[in-house]
This record gives sequence, structure tokens and C-alpha cells, in this order.
Amino acid sequence: MNLFRRSGSQLALLVLALAGMADAIYLTLVHYNDQISLACPQNAVFNCAHVITSKYSYVPGTSLPISLPGLAWCLVVAALALTGLFLGDERRWLRITQFAWTLLGLLTVLYLVYVEIVLLHNICIWCTVLHALILLMFLLALVRLPARPAREDEQWEDEDVDEVASEMPAEHKK
Repeated sequence: MNLFRRSGSQLALLVLALAGMADAIYLTLVHYNDQISLACPQNAVFNCAHVITSKYSYVPGTSLPISLPGLAWCLVVAALALTGLFLGDERRWLRITQFAWTLLGLLTVLYLVYVEIVLLHNICIWCTVLHALILLMFLLALVRLPARPAREDEQWEDEDVDEVASEMPAEHKK
């Protein structure tokens, strides 16, 4: 239980990634299976069918739906969160990797939102859910980026110790 108490942010990332995976799996299934109906209202603003069948809903130069890279992206976030749960989330390399990966996801989301609003003039609710999850994952990684161990008795990495030592006044160094 102590594992989850000290890694609440990793658990939150894992839950968000699993929710994102479920969303991406649903969109992929809808893309490949005509028997699955798309649960989305169709009006002047919302039209999931228009968005997920547009030329922008495919990986450029392929016939793969854009939801597949989204699923893979969520899998990587889940793997990083599991790594943080088992190794501890105080590792600087992990915080930097999670931040960089979620930043990549957020930049992709900004492009896709631009496509939906400006180019297609329709919004897909299912895509927006995934976009919101990615934004939350990015914000969580951003907040965690400068984090330091909460207690003095926790293990610090060598680079963190060197960094703190270099910031100490000369009279405190021995």
C-alpha cells in the first residue's frame, strides 16, 4: 500500500492512460467494424462521423486510423506510469521522459483540434475526450517535473545531490 501512497501521481497517470486507451480502442473498432454504431450526436457542431472519416483521420500516407497512434501513445504513458509505480516517481529521468512524451501528445492534440474546428467545422466528442485526457496527463507531468523527494530520508539521485551541493553557501560545505 505504501507503493501507491508515495506514487499517487503515477497511479493517476496510469488511470488516465487506461481511459485514453479505452477511447482509442473504441474509435479504432468503429473505424474497422461497420456493425459498431458511433454513439455521438450529429448537429451543426458535433459530428463524429464526419471527423473520423475525413482525410485527417488517417495517418498521413497510410490507411491506418489516427486512433492507432493515439492508442500506442497511451500505452507508452501507461508503461511509464507503471515504471514510476515500481521504481518510484522521484527519478528525474522518468519525470523528464513523461513530460517530453506528454508534450508531444499535447502538440498533436493542438493540431487535431485545429483540424476539427478550422478545417472540418465539426467536433468529435470521443476525440475531445481523448484530447482532454492528454491535456490532463500533460498538466500532471508538468507539475511533477521540478518535484523533489518529499522527505529527507528518501533516496536522492546522484545528480540531485550534486545540484543541491553546488547551491549551498561555502560556509555550509565541509
